[in-house]
Amino acid sequence: MSHISTNSPHAWMLAARPKTLTGAAVPVMIGVSAAWNDGFFRPVPALLCFLFAFLMQIDANFINDYYDFQKGLDDEKRLGPKRACAEGWITLPAMRRGIICTTLLSCLTGLPLVWYGGWTMVLVGVCCVVFCFLYTTCMARLGLGDLLVLVFFGLIPVGATYYLQSGTVVPEVWALSLACGLAIDCLLVVNNYRDRDNDKVGGKITLVVRIGEKASENLYLWLGIAAVGLCQTMWLAGKPVAALLPVCYLIPHTVTWRRMTGLKRGRELNGVLGETARNIFLFGALLSIGLFI
Repeated sequence: MSHISTNSPHAWMLAARPKTLTGAAVPVMIGVSAAWNDGFFRPVPALLCFLFAFLMQIDANFINDYYDFQKGLDDEKRLGPKRACAEGWITLPAMRRGIICTTLLSCLTGLPLVWYGGWTMVLVGVCCVVFCFLYTTCMARLGLGDLLVLVFFGLIPVGATYYLQSGTVVPEVWALSLACGLAIDCLLVVNNYRDRDNDKVGGKITLVVRIGEKASENLYLWLGIAAVGLCQTMWLAGKPVAALLPVCYLIPHTVTWRRMTGLKRGRELNGVLGETARNIFLFGALLSIGLFI
């Protein structure tokens, strides 16, 4: 990579990790699509949900970059993509200011949602901000990151988005939100699978470190299968297309899983991470299209 000026716009763009924003977009996309299918659509809260999700994802990336560097996890042995603080692209004081700015912008973006969803939205927003910090600072190190993904990339964003569109949440939305969380958790599993050796040495006891290599490989595969399985509840809701289209996701998911299990270790797993992000977006797109039809 060519020389990157310290604290430059290019440096901040890299620190924001734009490729991760698909994981933020998919839950909102599914929530809006489910509401549309049930006859509800409000463009303003939909747009605000997307913006809030993007800003919170960037905030989480900044926090992760800052604290992992401080804890020595982003050293020369790191296998994943380069990080802004570790490479000197962003100074620590600048990153602290960046975290403050993205946190405040997230809150300001989410505040108007109170108009559409009531003061409950304040509680949802506070939980998102608090656990954004807790994820990197302690919960990921205790193997609870996967649980947070299910809650904050599945249940909360899909459920809250649907609620802001319709004023209620029906049972089928919880099934879709859980399916979304399971699919997105594949991203965390392969990330931690790649970093399992460094994490173990650094005292970061992720779920992958706890259960081991083979079980983690099986977990990755079955997360995708379970996500598609939950989509089959759409048959009961009289939405067969939304049940059938996500089945196509299993093809690239299985191909990526086979590549992951073949590689086992090394920087080549970054390619698997990229494929997983693509697959998650495909899952969200297929499910959303099925709900729109």
